[in-house]
Amino acid sequence: MANEDRKRAAHRALVDRLLNGKGRASAQQRARAFGNEGLSPPLDALIGKVVASPAQVTEADLAAAKASGLTEDQVFELVVCAAVGHSARLYEAGLAALAEATGKGRPEHAS
Repeated sequence: MANEDRKRAAHRALVDRLLNGKGRASAQQRARAFGNEGLSPPLDALIGKVVASPAQVTEADLAAAKASGLTEDQVFELVVCAAVGHSARLYEAGLAALAEATGKGRPEHAS
């Protein structure tokens, strides 16, 4: 298997594990955090910060998410899903830009 194929397979495995594996947060919550959509307050604010400006996440953001009824484990999982989801979107955009710049067309979908 070529090095790039192994990287893409590892990426797909990570995303699959996050979205479909066992977890404290529901699969639906993890998918919403991964896509940064459909989250209710205050979780939407926390996940929005994780995606757009992670250095701005505060203890108050985490406390508000926990106060909404989520456990610390669930908050952790959802933050990881949001970070990986954002990373996956950037990865896809990078692959698409590279394919366009090299004239090789859109590569196989990486996630």
